[in-house]
Amino acid sequence: MPHKPSKGRKPGGAALKRRRSLKAHPSRTTHDAFLPTPASLSTRLSRIKLLLCDVDGVLTDGSVFIGRGAEFKQFNIQDGLGLVKLRRAGLKVGWISSRPSAATAQRAEELKIDFLRQDKGSKVATIEPLLARTGLKWDEVCYVGDDIVDLGPLKRAGVAVAVANAVGEAEAAADYVTKAAGGHGAVREVVELILKAQNKWKNIVAEHEA
Repeated sequence: MPHKPSKGRKPGGAALKRRRSLKAHPSRTTHDAFLPTPASLSTRLSRIKLLLCDVDGVLTDGSVFIGRGAEFKQFNIQDGLGLVKLRRAGLKVGWISSRPSAATAQRAEELKIDFLRQDKGSKVATIEPLLARTGLKWDEVCYVGDDIVDLGPLKRAGVAVAVANAVGEAEAAADYVTKAAGGHGAVREVVELILKAQNKWKNIVAEHEA
């Protein structure tokens, strides 16, 4: 089984060897079958206390509809429910975007997202004050991204995730590449991975079986 070579980490993150996702999104042909060590990935996911996501291309499919002074985006309902369940399970959720958007702010308010940052410039510079305020470390962060603007957080996070539609550079920086594309359940996939690693998913499902 081929192993993905280790890469250097920026200060603030653990120096861990990266390995690729166990499956590729069916529409992608650039993935090879690199398998993460299940126990290693599960152990890191079990330590996660904060899920941070890019917005456009991760929580949406990257499309933006603009007309008559208004902007519209399409968000995935299953992603939304997953984030609600993650927060109720005691984890924090943040959205980190370099593109200010009223549509993003409205959806974040609906889901009661803990942290919304829509600042231009370095995403690392945006996230580090948030970590300082919450007392969390990069190793306790799972970051989900899709493009080169996400490379800083991806290289520092305890678990780095690229969505199936991510650019090659983001995939190369990731511990895990989702099977689902951004805006089509990728974030829900990550939420379930975290909750299962923390032995919380079965209880959440059981609440809806009564």
